Amino acid sequence: MLHGIVLVVHVVLAMLIIGLVLLQRGKGAEAGAGFGAGASGTVFGARGTSTLFSKLTALFAAMFFVTSLTLAFLGTRQSAAPTSVLERAAQTAAPAAPSAPAVPSAPAPAK
Repeated sequence: MLHGIVLVVHVVLAMLIIGLVLLQRGKGAEAGAGFGAGASGTVFGARGTSTLFSKLTALFAAMFFVTSLTLAFLGTRQSAAPTSVLERAAQTAAPAAPSAPAVPSAPAPAK
């Protein structure tokens, strides 16, 4: 259950990071403003979009990193009970290991 929830959050964060990176302007975008692109930076101000999107990208990247580590931890954790049919069959077919070999006792000394 927990693995599924973390996986869904992980995928959503990946999509959000992709969307934010695609929405950000490159460093060369300001060069076009000098040649007639007058609509640059009108919604969030001249530097508002870069700082807002940069902060959101950093936040989502940190959360993505945490979910990656959590998924790695949950994926490597051993469960007590076998989860597949093959694991159960291998567990029942394996012979029980002998506890200790029987050592014959030495004969009692004669009196």
